[in-house]
Amino acid sequence: MKKNLISIINLGCSKNLVDSEMLSRQLEANGYTVEHDPENPKGEIAIVNTCGFIGDAKEESINMILQMGQLKQKKKIKKLYVMGCLSERYMKELPGELPEVDHFYGKFNWKNLLADLGKSYDDALSLERTLTTPSHYAYLKISEGCNRCCSYCAIPIITGRYKSRPMEEIVDEVKWLVSQGVKEFQVIAQDLTYYGIDLYGENRLAALVEQISDVPGVEWIRLHYAYPAKFPFDLLRVMRERKNVCKYLDIALQHISDKMLDMMHRHVTKEDTYALIDKIREEVPGIHLRTTLIVGHPGEEDADFDDLMDFVSKARFERMGAFPYSEEEGTYSANHYEDNIPFEVKSERVDRLMALQQNISWEINSSKIGQEMKVIVDRELPDYYIGRTEFDSPEVDPEVLISKDKVLQVGSFYQVKITGAEDFDLYAEIV
Repeated sequence: MKKNLISIINLGCSKNLVDSEMLSRQLEANGYTVEHDPENPKGEIAIVNTCGFIGDAKEESINMILQMGQLKQKKKIKKLYVMGCLSERYMKELPGELPEVDHFYGKFNWKNLLADLGKSYDDALSLERTLTTPSHYAYLKISEGCNRCCSYCAIPIITGRYKSRPMEEIVDEVKWLVSQGVKEFQVIAQDLTYYGIDLYGENRLAALVEQISDVPGVEWIRLHYAYPAKFPFDLLRVMRERKNVCKYLDIALQHISDKMLDMMHRHVTKEDTYALIDKIREEVPGIHLRTTLIVGHPGEEDADFDDLMDFVSKARFERMGAFPYSEEEGTYSANHYEDNIPFEVKSERVDRLMALQQNISWEINSSKIGQEMKVIVDRELPDYYIGRTEFDSPEVDPEVLISKDKVLQVGSFYQVKITGAEDFDLYAEIV
């Protein structure tokens, strides 16, 4: 057990990761050394930053807390703190169920952890973070909360109403991150396309992206988690005109059947969705769309799923994920619908969707053979350098395996020629 060493275990999404990075910077400013996601925590203190979104994530968070509790019982750590979405959601219940935890903090009051350690929060460092990602890219959180209230989603229950960060504060953070060597920004929010409405009375996402794009040193900007209803079409002009705004959009569509879209409270129709995809691809030629789909939501019949399969065949998304419906207490679906679709049916539908997408992905990847593309190198393996194109977000999207004919620098950009393709990855050589 090392004195003044704190182990942070981060679970859940990239928005949680940003919180952990901000906490790390404050802890280090107060004289601590911080390690992230260690296999064997060696510090006096362990902090688990939890996810409370769906059942599997909650189970993972509970199991990690119990694992850290066993280390505390064996006197391998002295203190155990828990923060994040799980504790935000179940703040009343958890202390009684997990007495091995010294203190619980929610999603937004983690600053109190510093005070409980006898330390203070430094406002002068409020925009600074200790990055856990490779130093050339960072996640940039532009808001908290969500106003959409989809039937199946617990996020508004956990995080509350949408709250945009001021534009000037975000741009200042970008400038600081660039000064630390960051070149690529993954812009994230639960709903990017609501940005600014609460703060400025109108959607300001396009203006924000332009301001980030203007910061010297910003090479790539990639946008995550757009919402289809009331889409801000002025964003498409920015994506088309700005060279450092990647032709990539992560837009969660969830379903296509009008009946299911209505039951899910998505506030769009099948016709709206097809028209939106057509307009995005028309306005931003070459764009790669990532989407997620939910199967097995209450009310989904075979005809609705067939409609979804047909949609995926026609839309030919460059990137796609599919997930089985998970009932979450407190949501509209849990309160008003019966979760009566067997898990086996949900799983079979996910498998069919992903098999269809696998073929589409292979065809799209194969069409890139012979093309020259710009990549950033993320890491080096014994046989290949691993890179990504502007169409690939870290962790979730395909990678480019680059031959080691030349010595490359991790974190640098190169032109490559695509020489081969698999279902989800590409092979390349330096031009």
